[in-house]
Amino acid sequence: MSVTRREFLKTCAVGTAAISLPEALDWETALASTAATPDPIYRSLMAVALDTATKLGATYADMRICRYHVQDVFLRTQTDLRTGNVVNVPRVNESERFGFGVRVLADGAWGFAASPRVEKEEVARVAREAVAVAKTNAALERRPVQLASVKPSEALWRTPFRKDPFAVSVREKIDFLQAINNEVRAVPKLFVVNSSLRARSEHKFFASTDGSYIEQYLQQIIPEYEATAVDFQTRTRRERSYGVPAVTGGWEHVEQARMLENARRVGEECVEHLSAPPVTPGTKDLVILPSNLSLTIHESIGHGTELDRALGYEANFAGTSHLTPDKLGKFRMGSDLVNIVGDRTLAGGLSTCGFDDEGVPTLRFDIIRRGTFVGYQTTRDQAHLIGDQESHACCYADSYDSIPFQRIPNVWLLPGSEPMTLDDLISGVDDGVLIDGLGSWSIDQQRYNFQFGGDAFWEIKGGKKGKMISRVAYQARADEFWRACDGIADSRFWENQGLTGDGKGQPPQTNAMSHGCAPARFRQINVLLTD
Repeated sequence: MSVTRREFLKTCAVGTAAISLPEALDWETALASTAATPDPIYRSLMAVALDTATKLGATYADMRICRYHVQDVFLRTQTDLRTGNVVNVPRVNESERFGFGVRVLADGAWGFAASPRVEKEEVARVAREAVAVAKTNAALERRPVQLASVKPSEALWRTPFRKDPFAVSVREKIDFLQAINNEVRAVPKLFVVNSSLRARSEHKFFASTDGSYIEQYLQQIIPEYEATAVDFQTRTRRERSYGVPAVTGGWEHVEQARMLENARRVGEECVEHLSAPPVTPGTKDLVILPSNLSLTIHESIGHGTELDRALGYEANFAGTSHLTPDKLGKFRMGSDLVNIVGDRTLAGGLSTCGFDDEGVPTLRFDIIRRGTFVGYQTTRDQAHLIGDQESHACCYADSYDSIPFQRIPNVWLLPGSEPMTLDDLISGVDDGVLIDGLGSWSIDQQRYNFQFGGDAFWEIKGGKKGKMISRVAYQARADEFWRACDGIADSRFWENQGLTGDGKGQPPQTNAMSHGCAPARFRQINVLLTD
């Protein structure tokens, strides 16, 4: 059987049309669709792969057929230094990829192979190649791979959204970005504004010898803009961004994000940052907003609780971890207020889906409970290494030709259980700093010692938010930082912040996830004067 690109696009078009119907808008409907039947178009091809691998000695096999569609629309607006004229530079990138990958266990070792040619003969050839790779790897395997059990699923799962972002014209998107850039640049001393809109979709079919057959359509929308102000006399520049959370969803998220309404404020704060006095370094209390704290969660908790890093099996990009298995269930990682979960089920999260790339239903699980480190991110072949019976559904591959492996899910800091506002947090600070936005960051290879900046800072004196200050970074050890948390705003102020470029592996793969939190307060953190 050979499937043409036209046939595949037709299948995707049917799926997209179904998503846009009013009855598929709410999250409960999306979850209920897991009981639906996936499209049978690839079932026979997948049977070829699984049967071929099994006959050649594979004890387990799975196959993914995937289509990826990405559209990036950029607009850069800046002043030409030679003429003084305003120059607008648009850029549009659009790409699609289509292919399949076969993963097998044979002689206790993994094997993987992939191809962009989705046809019967090629599927059989790739399955044979995957088995041959596994048997070659088996000679180097110290102990056989063990897979946690999983119940077979036959399901269809879709990200709910109202408006397909790929159906919105490029002209409309550029006009939208132009209006934002013009509004930001209306503030004097604004030099450059960069704005962008990314739409990304994954349409995936999965089958395994466990008996699963799953179809998923995942949709992400990623809007953002950043302003740069320059003072040529002092040779100073400052950046300020608008923290629009990237989400799984549709164009309606862009329409509701108040990007244009906040453009003038972003420009004004960027220029104010130019002349803001530097922070007085020392030990201070911090009130950190979600747009900044999300990255601290990612680096110190997200990477730190990846089981392969904790075991020393993985070190690329982010190193290993100080949170080794001997600390599980014992180590005090935060104060009693700190409760952190992994969650691939909550609406809008960039890692949210119905099933991971091993066919494991996604779930929510504890990572830190009342300050104690209690859980890792795991896949089927990792669970037994820490005595777990089931995977935490953290397996993902960024392409059909990438082997699935453990990736960070959405990682949330739960909101405070008692009524607490941002003003309440600030009112309890005598000498401190309010921090917003992403800036510089650095963390060691054990996910332990770190330093983070931001792109907007305000002095807190006597329980009041004061003037904007500059050149701020905070430095701490991960456990000391989270133990110093003595206040978290309640659920009214909880925000989902998306991160889109997390790299891991060799060859490298990139995935996206969200780190939700509410504003939080941290006592007596070392504040540095930096630039």
